[in-house]
Amino acid sequence: MSEKILVLCTGNSCRSVMGEALFNHLGKGMIEAVSAGSQPAGYIHPKSIETLQRHGVDVGSPRSKSWDEFENQNFDLVVTVCDSAAAETCPVFFGAKKKLHWSTPDPAKATGTQAQIDAAFDEAFFMLKERIEKYLSASNLE
Repeated sequence: MSEKILVLCTGNSCRSVMGEALFNHLGKGMIEAVSAGSQPAGYIHPKSIETLQRHGVDVGSPRSKSWDEFENQNFDLVVTVCDSAAAETCPVFFGAKKKLHWSTPDPAKATGTQAQIDAAFDEAFFMLKERIEKYLSASNLE
């Protein structure tokens, strides 16, 4: 039986999408991860897809969606990835067995050169990857 995980942020266009793809990739069939947002942007940021592909992670077919789609579902884990230090409001999702908050800077807000923007997406990717690997290791799911 796989563990059901919901990754939440506000817009569901960058961080939560990367979290979903990383959980599914690293979970090797033991994880069924989805992502959503409290105020979905309605699109997936192209740099999040590019970053996942550059690091060899299958992106699947992500779409920006509202957490309302998952309202009556139960999850083993809900992870919020908003950066509360930047005054973002993280959504709250009820009905999860376990909740974690992984404050992750929003790479969509990065400015500067292409290299600086790429670096912001890589930073978010590696922060999420490290946390997911630690979670899987602690949960004996790898």
